[in-house]
Amino acid sequence: MDRKILHITNGAILTNYLHDLDIAGDILTWQEMLCEGPTTSAIDNKEFYKKRKDFLNKFYQIEINESEVKEELHILNDLDAYQEVVLWFEYDLFCHINLLAVINLLHEKQVKLPLYLVCSGRVKGETDLKGLYELAPNQLLEHYKNKVKLTKDDKELAVSLWHIYCGQDHNLLKPYIVQKSSFKYLSNCLKAHLERFPNLKSGLGVLEENILSLIKEKNIRSKNQLMGYILNYQGYYGYSDMQIQRLIRLLKIFYTEEANKITLNRKGYEALIGSYNFSREINNNLIYGGVNRLDFSYCSKSNKLIKTSLNVN
Repeated sequence: MDRKILHITNGAILTNYLHDLDIAGDILTWQEMLCEGPTTSAIDNKEFYKKRKDFLNKFYQIEINESEVKEELHILNDLDAYQEVVLWFEYDLFCHINLLAVINLLHEKQVKLPLYLVCSGRVKGETDLKGLYELAPNQLLEHYKNKVKLTKDDKELAVSLWHIYCGQDHNLLKPYIVQKSSFKYLSNCLKAHLERFPNLKSGLGVLEENILSLIKEKNIRSKNQLMGYILNYQGYYGYSDMQIQRLIRLLKIFYTEEANKITLNRKGYEALIGSYNFSREINNNLIYGGVNRLDFSYCSKSNKLIKTSLNVN
């Protein structure tokens, strides 16, 4: 009997798309958002599941069914029936952190099968970066046809980056920004990650700053319209609706909401020009892997994180 292909996708939308296209093989759907919240280097264990369950419940009121997650991942315990694993992840930070985790998990389980990557982003003839689910069927099939086989160095790189992300010194990510690999958009994602820590001058992460700039420059009539702009102009973050909604709530001290109009207030303008550090007032106390974002500030001049005492409750 021919051995099958195991596909690991970045979410249910893409899984359904692959089913619609009758892509041969079995599909494991990865449904995490490891770009936010605490993580541990080892993934398939009680500590990891508890950290993730507690975080998602506290920050997003999401209840995780641990038994369903374990059942989904159980397929990785016995891959004798498969000839290769194909990873379907996109160009953004959201996907890349998940991708590193998946490769680390396969390493944990000592999976020796060839790994291939299907990654979307820049598409010929298109001006905007594209997610896999946004591609036309012929484009997606072409991406699959041209999937990239990950080398031993690629896999070792992914495992190293995951361990750094789960650790307490994210400046160790900096040298990897210029390292060559099969991960075409990794450099952009690592830069984006460092820049989401509070800026040393304003206390805003780059995405928070972009949100205030949109309010300043666009004629924003509602929070829904603002969210649409942010989703379209968020660059390499790949944040979901609920993550963007949380940021909009956190930034309410910077804007005034009136009937059919959202405008920057005085604090908003002060934040954009960096006249004051607003980290304490925003109190965006997320953990990224092994680091609380309020324990560090991003220095744009040196392009590095600096230990600070901004942490608040």
